[in-house]
Formats: sequence, C-alpha cells, structure tokens
Amino acid sequence: MKGFYQFDADDAKRFAQEQGIGTRRHGDELRFSTCPYCGNRTDDKNTFSINLRTGQFKCLRSSCGATGNMITLSKDFNFSLGTEVDEYYNRQRRFRNMAQFPRPEVRDPAVIYLEGRGISRRICEKYSITTQKEHPNILVFPFFDEDGKMQFVKYRKTDFDKKKDKAKEWCEANCKPILFGMDQCDPEKNKTLVLTEGQIDSLSVAEAFNGEVNVVSVPTGAKGFTWVPYCWDWLGKFETLVVFGDHENGHITLLEEMKTRFHGVVRHVRPEDYKGCKDANELLLDAGPAAVVSAVMNSVIVEHPRIKKLAEVKRRSTADMEKISSGFQRLDRLIGGFFFGQLIVLTGERGYGKSTLGSQFMTYAVEQNCTVFYYSGELMDWFVQDWFDKQIAGSDYINCLESNLGYKNYVVNGDKLQRIHSWYDDRVFLFDNAILQGEETGTLLETVRTAIKQYGCRVIMLDNLMTAIEDTLDSDLYRQQSNFVRELAEMAKAYEVLIFLVVHPRKAGLTRFSNDDVMGSSNITNLADVILRYTKPSQGDDDPEPRPARVLQVTKNRLNGRIDPDGIPTWYEESSKRISESPADFSWELSWNSDFEDVPEEDLGDIPF
Repeated sequence: MKGFYQFDADDAKRFAQEQGIGTRRHGDELRFSTCPYCGNRTDDKNTFSINLRTGQFKCLRSSCGATGNMITLSKDFNFSLGTEVDEYYNRQRRFRNMAQFPRPEVRDPAVIYLEGRGISRRICEKYSITTQKEHPNILVFPFFDEDGKMQFVKYRKTDFDKKKDKAKEWCEANCKPILFGMDQCDPEKNKTLVLTEGQIDSLSVAEAFNGEVNVVSVPTGAKGFTWVPYCWDWLGKFETLVVFGDHENGHITLLEEMKTRFHGVVRHVRPEDYKGCKDANELLLDAGPAAVVSAVMNSVIVEHPRIKKLAEVKRRSTADMEKISSGFQRLDRLIGGFFFGQLIVLTGERGYGKSTLGSQFMTYAVEQNCTVFYYSGELMDWFVQDWFDKQIAGSDYINCLESNLGYKNYVVNGDKLQRIHSWYDDRVFLFDNAILQGEETGTLLETVRTAIKQYGCRVIMLDNLMTAIEDTLDSDLYRQQSNFVRELAEMAKAYEVLIFLVVHPRKAGLTRFSNDDVMGSSNITNLADVILRYTKPSQGDDDPEPRPARVLQVTKNRLNGRIDPDGIPTWYEESSKRISESPADFSWELSWNSDFEDVPEEDLGDIPF
C-alpha cells in the first residue's frame, strides 16, 4: 500500500515561503538560498535543494549533511502538510484512555430492538451490542481496534422523537475515531473488506453472511473521515474494498472519498442491487439475507470516468474548433485565436494593466456575439462598467473634462452611452461583489456555473485568483488554489466555454520569467492551456519608436506549441483605455455604432396618435 502522504511540489515551495528562504528552480530541483538546518547561505554552491519529483532533500555541506524528505521537514520545523497527514505522522492529538473493562454484557432491550431490524442475538453478542444500564432505550455500540482494545463508543436512541430529542446518535467525547467492527475482521483469511455508513448496516451484512465476513462501518457518518489516519495501516492489509454506502438520489455515500483514499481495488454495490432500498438494513428487511449477500458478491469495480478507448474519440481539427479573435492580429496568428474549452491564464506585475487587457478581450468577445461574465475581486462594479464603456466607445466618442486643478477626466458622450448599454444589455453580466459574505448566494464556482448554464455565458473573466478563492489562511491554501483552477479547467472543457483567469506573479520586476514564477500552486500553470504575460518591455537599442508601453508575451500554448517570450509590442491610449498593436491606431469601430444608426427625422413617418 502506498504511503499516507503523496509528495506535492507545492509543499516544497510553501515550506520555503514559510521559512522566509528564497528559492530558484533548476530542472527538477528547488534550490534554496539558505539551508534551513545549518543556516548557511547556499547561493553560490547550491548546497541545499529539494527534488521536485520525489520530495527528497540534502545539504551537501559536510558540516551539516541534513537529509530527508517532506515528512522530515514537517517534523523538524513543525511544518504542516495538512491536518490528516500531520495526525498520521506526528500524532499530536490526545485522546482519552478508555478504561478497558471486560466486553459489555449484551442486554435484552438491545437484542429485542435489533431483532426487529433483522439482526440476531448471535450477531449482537459477536459485536457486544448492548444498552445503557439506566436507559434501556439507548443502544450502545462499542468500537474495538484490531487488538481488541475499546477506543470509541457511539450511542443511538431507539425511540428518537425529533420534536423533543436533540440528537438521534452521539459519541463519547474525545475518543479516538476508528472503524466499527475492526476486531471481528481477519485480513489474513480474507483480503476483501466491506464498508458501510451505519453500524446497523454493517451488522446487517454480518447477519447475511452468518458472521463470516470482514465488514466495518464509519464512526461519524458519510462525511466524517477523521478515522483515516488511525486506521490507515490496518486498511492497507486489505486488497479489495466493497463500498456498501447509503443509496439516495442515484448517489452512493462514501464511494467518492474511498475511490481516492483506498489504494487497492475499489468496488461498489450496483444501484439496481439495492432494489429500491436506502441501505443494507432496509435491503435485509425487505428482500432477505440472500439479497444482501448477492449485493456484495455482485459488486462492480469503480469505472474510471477519465478512461476511454482512443479509437472511440471523436475526431476534431483545430480548423473546425470554435474560436474567437483576441483583437490582436499577431496574437491570433501565433495561437490561432481563443478556442472555446480553453483556460487562459493572464499574468503580469501589479499595476501593469492586466485588468485593462482582460476587459478589452471581453469587448471583442461581445463584438463576436458572445455573452460574457465578468468577476472582479478588486474593482467596484461602476469602475468595471466605466472602463468597458470607454473601450467600446473609442476616443472619437469621449470628451475630456479638465478641472481647475488641471486634472483630466474622460467621459463617454452621453448620447452614445445609452446606445452602448443597449448594445451589450443582455450579453454582459457581472458578479455582484457588493453582496456580503455569508449570504446564501453560493460559491464563485457555483455562480460561474449558473452564468454558463442559465445565462448562456460563453466567455468568463475572473480577475483575479487571490480574491476568487476563499482564502482561509491555513496550510492547504495551495491545494485550495489547485482545486479551484482544476475545476475551472474541467468546466471550460465540459461546457465548451472560454475562461480567463488573472494571476499575479510571485515577484515584481523579474528579468527572466518562467511559468513557475506565477504566484500560487504550480498546478495553475500546468492546468492552463495558454499563459499570457502582460509586462513592461525590456531595455534595448533596437526598440521601435515610439517605445511600446507593454509587451504581450505567450509563454505557454498547449494547442500548437507556438510561443513568443519576446512579446508583442502594444501601446495604450489613456482616454479610451484601449490597447493597440499600433501606436497610431486606436480608432477601430465596433458594431454598437452601426447597429444604432440615427434615422433622419423626415423618415420617421406620421405619428400614429
């Protein structure tokens, strides 16, 4: 079985950041400017580095010689690799040491109740199910580990009334969470383990198999996986896991999590074998023990949704793929335009104009009859609108108002503004970030999905990543970023939409830029189809005159591999906020003006009233 922790290169980068140590990447190595152990600078000799494929590290200085991996760094520097990983390797939590009495006496009220659920006295005694001595209506489930030591206790009120009772089930406080039924399993005899959600369900499976089965249930329901660090090694003794979770609304509980957590073969009960029942106990009562046995024995291997036959793939050509123009001829020639289904990452130093460029991409998308959705975590809605209006209008329809202090303010002609708004009225939607957090509005990803499915938005602009995700400032921030961007990439392909994501670089003023310099998880650039960097041009004697304000670099292009690290020169017009490939041409016409031509007064006809 694989180790509990799987190395992630982001953890190495995050470790360096938390230690305040500078790094640079060289091939598969992340080289540190200072060794975290001996404190000596390593800039010239590169004596300390972490391998970004394996997570192994070593200090080559003979006086230090520190070696290990990310687990070593986690222990030596109190560096968190996530709650579950920390708990598995460091065992920081303290659980109560439960008194180890003889196995509890099985009481008749427990037997009578469970017999009513189709479970015999023999199974009750095998699993030591009883009731509280003073409260015969409270069922007691003792959890014993593989050594027979009681670690956890769960209670169930057999006469639960939701009108007067606070809870139907509860647990003893501060107990180590483990799986129910571990002590009754024999991985040496049988390498298959059945996993259910509830204790009565696992007892039902045991009943159906006359006790000759390895079956366990989780301690705290379908969403509680606190048991994993404490049962991981034991779980590794099994080769096959059969998930027999609750079946509701076409979904089997526990299955999604266990597909990723269990490293052996994962199987699940077929939906049709539930026979309309919710769980194993209902199936036992309605269809009998044979149906439960059949459900387990006929379980099927989880089909991987991402595996398909190459021969069955629908043939496509880039010439046939739907796309839109970027508005920049050189960029379109290089990358072929923006293709639907792509995730475009737009990066560049703060204040260099990424938002302005992104806004202009949106104006061209609207011009090409696309409905767009815009999210800005930093700009107010009226600010986004003002920039958008100016870029659409162009300087010919913008007036300059100069105050007595000499300040120039540019405004779109009032008679044109209404036309512009009518032109994009039902084609541009904006995320309303004026709504307070905590109100029932759903996550940003849910909102984007709604914009796509309900409003028909085909081009999405998210400005920017650091405000888009819910930053909880915990150790899993990079994983949050990675998961967020992965969902965006999957959404772009699933719905065949075009998504732009603005991401800041790690540092400003980089003379040599690589995709690894994008801030956040390295998976961001791995998942992107195209990476555009909008930055200031480097100094040079052969610069064109006048000197461009910015250059637009293509540093990744998955579709055809063509990149342009030198960049496309661009110029900026302050009044219209427009960005152009030519220092003399900012006057392109968009169809809002031709769509709303003035009608001569004499052609209006008679007023019909």
